[in-house]
Amino acid sequence: MTPGDFETLLPELAALARKAGAAILDIYRSDFAVRRKEDASPVTEADLRSERIILDGLSRLAPDVPAVSEEATAAGSRADLSRGRFWLIDPLDGTKEFVKRNGEFTVNIGLIDKGMPIAGILYAPVPDRLFLAAGGKAWVEEGEGRRRPIACRTPPAEGLRVLSSRSHRDPARFDAFVADFPVAEIAHGGSSLKFAQVAAGEADLYPRFGPTMEWDTAAGHAILNAAGGRLTLPDGSPLLYGKPGFLNPPVVARGWSGAIEDHHKKRPSFS
Repeated sequence: MTPGDFETLLPELAALARKAGAAILDIYRSDFAVRRKEDASPVTEADLRSERIILDGLSRLAPDVPAVSEEATAAGSRADLSRGRFWLIDPLDGTKEFVKRNGEFTVNIGLIDKGMPIAGILYAPVPDRLFLAAGGKAWVEEGEGRRRPIACRTPPAEGLRVLSSRSHRDPARFDAFVADFPVAEIAHGGSSLKFAQVAAGEADLYPRFGPTMEWDTAAGHAILNAAGGRLTLPDGSPLLYGKPGFLNPPVVARGWSGAIEDHHKKRPSFS
């Protein structure tokens, strides 16, 4: 299967993400329990049920492509990634937001090929917004079947809309990074939905200095790339996948394609 072939799988991947999202919502509306993993992060039955749905579905859709998923990896599962192509799955990104019941959580399915994301599905069940990318194109479905293309915007003259993590902040590094950018607004939110908001032209910049894993960023990265934006390290160098342990360094999502200038010396130009 070639990278372009995955575009033909998008309807089935979208249906899979929606099925996982429906299972999450069933638990979201119940009196669910919260456990702690070894790293002290929360996990619920919604994480596990969503993961089972996605892994079962991917094994049918693309049986030759291995899958790396957050909860399975935490339980000790190790996939063979030697062929360079694999799925990265976060079955419920934003578990802290799920527990708070603020609706800011997502289902994420990203496809990696030779260290880079080439396709992605990101679904926010509460607002029913599903973002898709493959073949260099990106879309959003707002309600099942209502799909439209998305693209990053040119940053407005009045300044950037900057996004910040609600639950995983490093305020000192965040403030230092954005200090010399022309900022009109800073908004806080949870989960990978912030990557999709930049891709959809609803925001311009999202610096993330708190920890992320590769499954947190892969789907959003694919969508952002296809929409004309970039997800890089703070110095502009590429974010690659398949790293030992799957831990990401700090990352910056932005909606313009030009290089990030040294923001401590001059304001960045947008091109």
